[in-house]
Amino acid sequence: MSFYDLSKEERMALVARIKKGIGADLTKKSKNNILNYFSDEDTYIRKSAYLSIGRIYFERPELQKKIISLLEDLLEKDNFKIRQTVINAAGEIGIKEFESVEHFFDIGLFDKHHSPRNAVIGSIKKMSEKNPKPVLKWSKKYLHHEDKEIRREICHGIELRGRTHPQDILPLLKELQFDTTARVKNTLVHVLGQIAYKKGCLETVIADLNTWQNKEVVLKAIDEIIDVHYRYRNFSVLTQKEAIAYIQKNFKK
Repeated sequence: MSFYDLSKEERMALVARIKKGIGADLTKKSKNNILNYFSDEDTYIRKSAYLSIGRIYFERPELQKKIISLLEDLLEKDNFKIRQTVINAAGEIGIKEFESVEHFFDIGLFDKHHSPRNAVIGSIKKMSEKNPKPVLKWSKKYLHHEDKEIRREICHGIELRGRTHPQDILPLLKELQFDTTARVKNTLVHVLGQIAYKKGCLETVIADLNTWQNKEVVLKAIDEIIDVHYRYRNFSVLTQKEAIAYIQKNFKK
């Protein structure tokens, strides 16, 4: 029976058992519960496990060094689900304390399996939203990495911070404007669209795009921004018509 086949009360009880089991492992010389939960086939069991690690880390400071050491050990496991869960657990810690877990993302970016790499993207999203300064500083060093997938993952990862504070990520996005790889350029255009439809964001994005030199990318971004205002019409602060009017008035072609 999967996590969401359970009733709400049963799910709450299971989450409590997972946290208790992980806590017991951390206070003993055991990894049985942690290994079982980190490798579970059910995504939501693994999520409960990495959320539990994050909570225990901040609730019990005396276990912090042991948690980091444990995660470092688990990151070397052959099972990609375990490595994926490790990265997500590090992401929970990095929301408040990035420096302690930075090295997990240096490793996870280059994992041989896509799942841990995707966990890096997800973790960058949640960390940069809540703890932007060190996370964006870390992201910047990979913007021009020789591997196009690394550049694309970083671009995608910083998106969430940009939805509320586009000014924080626009300098990083601008550095990618002359990237020659289609997947990176497409992600860049996508992210520019995603950070332009919330209150006050269109103005910031358009003002910044006016300073970019790659007009091909800029024009694609403008088209995407206009399209996003239609696709996300139930969530955008401006209608598509209002967005077009603003762009026509303020975008310097």
